[in-house]
Amino acid sequence: MSDTQRLNVLAVDKAAYQPMIAMEEYIHGGSLGEELLALIKLRASQLNGCAYCLNMHAREARKAEVDQVKVDVLAGWKEAASVYSSREQAALRLTEEVTLIAGGVSDETWEAASADFSEQEMVELLMAISAINVWNRLAVSTHQPLD
Repeated sequence: MSDTQRLNVLAVDKAAYQPMIAMEEYIHGGSLGEELLALIKLRASQLNGCAYCLNMHAREARKAEVDQVKVDVLAGWKEAASVYSSREQAALRLTEEVTLIAGGVSDETWEAASADFSEQEMVELLMAISAINVWNRLAVSTHQPLD
């Protein structure tokens, strides 16, 4: 596969990203916190193979002072579950099932997330997971180069 950028969405249509920017403002204005958002974005980006987003969100995780061990072992978070809080585990489980949506979101995953997050936080969580999946798909499809 080539790593030459296929399309620069922003150069073609500056307004194209505006709905996504508004979504990001909503997400970051919520109550989930930058540490959890960084983990969600990193995990979805790992699953989607988005190097551009992995690079960006690893920097965000460092800026948010996410424990480096959590970042380092994120791909194997289930095996290293003790490193993550119950809330982080629930968010990561939901992130995986929403990202790999073909199998749906299990009742067990939904119930675990609902036990750790309020209904408002569930909305924010779903919006955050959905947004990073859109960003991943745009970056991967267009071969967006690393910064």
